[in-house]
Amino acid sequence: MEKQIFNVKGMHCASCSAVITDKIKKLDGIKNINVNLATEKAKVEFDENKVSLEKMNQEISKLGYEFISDKKQSNSKLEELAIQKNKLYFILPIAVVVFLIMMFDILSQLFSFMPNLPLPMEFLNVILLIISTVVMFWIGQPFLQGVARFVKYKVANMDTLIGIGTSVAYIYSAVITLFPQARLYFNLPSETYFDVVIVVIGFVVLGKYLEAKSKLKTGLAIEKLLGLQAKTAQVLRDGKEIEISIAEVLVGDVVLVKPGGKIPVDGKIIEGQSSIDEGMITGEAISVDKTIGDLVFGSTINKQGSFKFQALRVGDQTLLANIIKMVEDAQGSKAPIQDMADKVSAVFVPIVLVLSILGFIMWLIIGGVNNAILSFVGVLVIACPCALGLATPTAIIVGVGKGAENGILIKDAESLEKLASVNIIVMDKTGTITEGKPAVTDIKSVPEFSIFNFQFSINDKISKLSKNELMLLTIAGSVEKMSEHPLALAIVEKAKEEGLKFLPVNNFKAEHGVGVFGEINGQKIYIHKPNKDENNLDIKNLQDQGKTVIEIEIDGKKAGLISIADKIKENAKEVIANLRKKGIEVIMLTGDNHRSASYIAELAGIKIVIAEVVPQDKASKIKELQGQGKKVAMVGDGINDAPALAQADVGIAMATGTDVAIESAGITLLHGDISKILKAINLSKSTIRTIKQNLFWAFIYNVVGIPLALSGILNPVFAGMAMALSSVSVVSNSLRLKTKKL
Repeated sequence: MEKQIFNVKGMHCASCSAVITDKIKKLDGIKNINVNLATEKAKVEFDENKVSLEKMNQEISKLGYEFISDKKQSNSKLEELAIQKNKLYFILPIAVVVFLIMMFDILSQLFSFMPNLPLPMEFLNVILLIISTVVMFWIGQPFLQGVARFVKYKVANMDTLIGIGTSVAYIYSAVITLFPQARLYFNLPSETYFDVVIVVIGFVVLGKYLEAKSKLKTGLAIEKLLGLQAKTAQVLRDGKEIEISIAEVLVGDVVLVKPGGKIPVDGKIIEGQSSIDEGMITGEAISVDKTIGDLVFGSTINKQGSFKFQALRVGDQTLLANIIKMVEDAQGSKAPIQDMADKVSAVFVPIVLVLSILGFIMWLIIGGVNNAILSFVGVLVIACPCALGLATPTAIIVGVGKGAENGILIKDAESLEKLASVNIIVMDKTGTITEGKPAVTDIKSVPEFSIFNFQFSINDKISKLSKNELMLLTIAGSVEKMSEHPLALAIVEKAKEEGLKFLPVNNFKAEHGVGVFGEINGQKIYIHKPNKDENNLDIKNLQDQGKTVIEIEIDGKKAGLISIADKIKENAKEVIANLRKKGIEVIMLTGDNHRSASYIAELAGIKIVIAEVVPQDKASKIKELQGQGKKVAMVGDGINDAPALAQADVGIAMATGTDVAIESAGITLLHGDISKILKAINLSKSTIRTIKQNLFWAFIYNVVGIPLALSGILNPVFAGMAMALSSVSVVSNSLRLKTKKL
């Protein structure tokens, strides 16, 4: 049995995936198929001796669908988006103008003090006939195809609904405009519905364009992850150092890595030592010191030193490759949003058609041709889903705009909808709850520090540090200025922040994994990690808080210590407290050690901490919570968070984080501001509430209007007015979102 994943072209709604599944399943040789609307992919297990890709496409191409390759899919999506964009630029301005004219005409009929349209109706009808013909047969072509498929294959979706309503409105209007004698013969009203055709198709096309643009971004997370991989590797073969493609690296190869280089594959160090930035794996800001016997991972960055390692995992076996696969699987496993309009369309269209035909027959028997035509057209016009088509897009457009104004970027309507029902928020530590970069947190000088003789001047800048602490920071900063280690940079930054002037350093030397040496005014400075067996209460207390401690010695005597850690964000504690007030449980999920994680969690007011979690397990933890029936949002900023962000019901990324995290998430918070989580939740609840209200108003006009049209009380004129009023209700209700305070 062959297992393949195909991209699917032509899917528009939930019923599309069901149709494709039903048709392909019936083919001989198909064992299993899973079609996912969200990712636009189909996983097919089949016997290649009995069925081929060509045969599958023969079965579904007549329905408007196609299984295609990755490259072709990418080009196809771009071409489709460009076509939709051109259509939108044509139809949207016209639709807006026609909508305003339609509203003016309705109001002038309702209120006597308002003037009538300045243009003669006969002239306006000719202009609208020309425009609506172009709109109907060019812009509205997909909707006409939806009608054709419904007739031929009994498959109904939103396109079918729009196609039937606009077709009836167009045909009726065209007939009474082009053949006025027929209108007089059957005694039909002179009102036309060209405006209905233009407005409905115009706004629905806008919604479809926004949807297509959003879907185009779904594959960017995978592309970003693939871009992290090294392109080449330096390996030793036959005693020679050669450069080869990463695809040519074999298990067992000895690979050389130089300072600043990207590690190509996973392996174990066999010679040398270094400091490696593993932020893409751990999410941690502080580089990790590595030596012989330590594992290294592909796509992490070598900060210092050169070393050799033996390749253990290559190709699709590397940690990064596994992360990529997990992101793909998590995205593919998401249930697509089930829009209410799509859910009802399968039964709504046949019901409306049956009712209109029954009404036509009934009135033929009891009331004549005139009443029969009026009833038939009235039912279909009132059923035309103008408001239904506007209900979700208008609320989403306003909601997304409101979010952008508040620094909340929303990728798709699905994330916005799901956020409203979230009851657990899982947060990464580094870059989410904390600032995401190492900083000096404590400076402690020994009481005897004054015995050290340094020429030292204090700036006018007001500082919270004592004179001895400033002097210790000056000494440490002067020596560390010569080093490239990330911890050294934190000390140098702190010295600059305090406005200190660095002292001249002689005979500088860095010993990897041990410390740095230098001489200032003839005195020997040694900055290093504390010895493991050192019994110092200050050091132990700081380390218990998850801080990294370094000691400063001068001429062999202890002068003091400096601790470095990732600091908690100022508003983190308040945000987490407010989330808990909303009944949302907050969990910290981090790759950092338990000691550091617990300390930060205590500062932030988080009760549940899951620490020392590798990227694979982060997504598994999210799955566990979802398995308990929880609606989970994941907040993170690192590459290591990408699988969890994709797996969660809603992924929320900090814009200060990696591109991969941002692309894997449905919502991005600008400036890394954690307080925007609360605003995003409020926005989600307001938007979904508005959508539900819109759908109510959209359906209530149909529920009330269809029986009235069947009874003959509501003729097409008032059916059109009711339809227009339903649109006004929906649009006005959506615009109220702008006034909501988040």
